[in-house]
Amino acid sequence: MKKCYKIGLVGLGSIGIRHFHNILQVLKERSTSCTIDLFRSGKGKEPDGEISRHVNKIYNSCDEVVDNYDIIFITNPTNLHFETIKHFVNNTGHMFIEKPIFDKGNIALDELKFKSSSVYYVACPLRYTGVIQYFKHKSDLSGTISVRAICSSYLPDWRPNRDYREIYSAHKDQGGGVSIDLIHEWDYICYLFGRPEKVLSIKGTFSRLEIDSEDLALYIAKYPNMTVEIHLDYFGRKTIRELQLFTDTDTIVGDIANNEIRYLNSGKTISFMEDRDNIHIKELGHFFDIVEGKADNDSDAETALSVLRLAQGECYRESKE
Repeated sequence: MKKCYKIGLVGLGSIGIRHFHNILQVLKERSTSCTIDLFRSGKGKEPDGEISRHVNKIYNSCDEVVDNYDIIFITNPTNLHFETIKHFVNNTGHMFIEKPIFDKGNIALDELKFKSSSVYYVACPLRYTGVIQYFKHKSDLSGTISVRAICSSYLPDWRPNRDYREIYSAHKDQGGGVSIDLIHEWDYICYLFGRPEKVLSIKGTFSRLEIDSEDLALYIAKYPNMTVEIHLDYFGRKTIRELQLFTDTDTIVGDIANNEIRYLNSGKTISFMEDRDNIHIKELGHFFDIVEGKADNDSDAETALSVLRLAQGECYRESKE
């Protein structure tokens, strides 16, 4: 185990701040230290006192990078990911890339010249919820006939202290839009069931929200022995995030928003005690396990790009295998 990681963090928005604090906590629990350099645009708020106390250097441009890092965390806007990865790939051993990996699916990974000895991990935190982990490791999903996933919430409520029209989610050219902003649903569907054979989708902007990104995406996917429906929106006034499984014997609701699983026929309920930080901490722990050779990279760049292409509505012919 490495005793001190040299880390660079690109972007200090809400998710960057969350990762900053969680990195310190996870490494402290591992009796491991780190130094953290920040790369910022300079457009946001100055780091607060607690962050400043733990920062080694602050750069206002990625062009200023002269050091080599053990890990670069990429948490800037999605539309900047490709160039940021390309910029740092020769200056770091490993990368943690915030989801989604890019804002477009027509990217050739060969252009980034990834190193075979390095870890390139793309965030997928909903995998680490109690609901999804239970379905993955403690449930028999082979009898599933149909699946319905929904993520519905009200974009203006996401960040109460900011005008929703100014955040990246509202702007297509910044990587906003439900199809990639809410890519978690496609990620955990593929994590649980693999890739579908065929996907049909409808996407667009339908509500009165003052945004130019899509606020609704609907998908129907076909597997060899089951189907999947996915509903994603920015305009639902009551947050709903559920994975519904329809089997021969029961209808099972995985309520991700409320941390519980309900078996509607048998009446069984399973509750999980966790919060958002707990989920991200679990994921960071898994990432450092990958870096340290204790676990396989189950969300590498190729996997993340494949999920992104599904989320963007690519249609597939039925498999002949």
